[in-house]
Amino acid sequence: MNVPVNFRSIAIATEFQSCFDKQRAAYLAAPEPSYAQRKADLKALAQLLKDNKDELVAAINADYGNRSEFETLFAEYFVVLETIADAAKNLKKWMKPQRRHVDFMTYPLARNRVIPQPLGVVGVIVPWNFPLNLSFCPLAAILAAGNRAMVKMSENSKALAQVLMRVSPKYFPIEKLAFFEDGGGRGPGFSSLPFDHLLFTGSGATGRSVMANAARNLTPVTLELGGKAPAIVGPDFPVKTAAERILWVKMFNAGQICTNVDYMFLPKGSEDEFVRHCRRLFADRFPDINGQDYTSIIDERSFARLQATLEDARTKGAVLINLAEQQEPDAKRRKFAPHLVLNPTEDMIVMQREIFGPILPIKTYADRQEVADYINSHDRPLAIYPFTHNAELRDFYISRVMSGGVSVNEALLHVGQHDLPFGGVGASGMGHYHAREGFNTFSKLRPVFYQGPLSPIQMLFQPPYSGRPISILRTMIKWKT
Repeated sequence: MNVPVNFRSIAIATEFQSCFDKQRAAYLAAPEPSYAQRKADLKALAQLLKDNKDELVAAINADYGNRSEFETLFAEYFVVLETIADAAKNLKKWMKPQRRHVDFMTYPLARNRVIPQPLGVVGVIVPWNFPLNLSFCPLAAILAAGNRAMVKMSENSKALAQVLMRVSPKYFPIEKLAFFEDGGGRGPGFSSLPFDHLLFTGSGATGRSVMANAARNLTPVTLELGGKAPAIVGPDFPVKTAAERILWVKMFNAGQICTNVDYMFLPKGSEDEFVRHCRRLFADRFPDINGQDYTSIIDERSFARLQATLEDARTKGAVLINLAEQQEPDAKRRKFAPHLVLNPTEDMIVMQREIFGPILPIKTYADRQEVADYINSHDRPLAIYPFTHNAELRDFYISRVMSGGVSVNEALLHVGQHDLPFGGVGASGMGHYHAREGFNTFSKLRPVFYQGPLSPIQMLFQPPYSGRPISILRTMIKWKT
């Protein structure tokens, strides 16, 4: 029986609201979990992963059609376990109230503290490209900060969502943590809940809608978006090494990474050498594009979008280099042949939109300022990747080109550093998580002033202010100037 859309929407909203109400009530009943409770929550989060590893990996593979087991274990499972362990290791330090300075002359014997306290109920909206990483890494910070969480998975992560919805109650009550699947217009209903904080990872267009829904409740948001992150190969850097490192990142997850190299700059005249190395590297690393090591494109719509992007570049004059030209990719399994795009121009889709696939446009340059001016004339990227051994050139790009993060002589790996915050800037996002910044994002850093045994302000500054109060104040101002 087909359920009318309006009734389905009401049922979805009721499901979300019911869970939210339970979590809010549980928060109000116990608003500040102890260190021991938070440590136990982190242990349970890790145990969920350890007990269900094979099923979680299989579910992600099923959602993709084919997802490299190594990529799932390395970029998701291993990274998440490290993140949880890092949060548990540093939890006591993060929870400790911070001492802040007091002006002794004005407030003698008083104290200032900043106390990190849980916000309450946090919402997490998860994309499909790294669904385990981008749900459990935030959860490590959310639970460490003492919150409760509702997590909505992507419509392209149906199998994984079903596993998480089934196994999560064995480790956490719904009042602490709940997972939800997507589909049927569930997104707006979720982002419209009056969360105490909302984390969204995904496209800029959807991020704007999420932020608009959250704004109705004045819910603060952390948006992790994407954009066109460039790699810049300096004239001093070996082209062979650049090709090895950039191609590894570009092929990882078939390029479906928000912090991937979206396009790159090469010194003029080095294009042929770079192409030659890429041909050799791909043939060595992926002798069978239809094998298990090369991940599928997530769905037919994305596959068709990548095909259209290549065709648009071809018709507008780009030179396309198929790195798998001796192989026949299986279109039914959405195996997309990786391509280099030479001579890209601004009117091509490949230079206008985030690619999110194994297509790499290559621009050439003669002067570093030319590179900086080009990047700065577009939206601020989520990352930049300068490749150079020249410290002055490296620092030029870091200081002149703003981005969410930077990896030097590498791409992507800054995201995996547990003591570095992760986040975008401008069109690539706002806010940070990971490390202490993640704990702070999901905490209220509450300022508290403790008055001493005496209150000089009360003793000296009572009205009428003419006479002694104004005289004392003028003297204090003189001391400060």
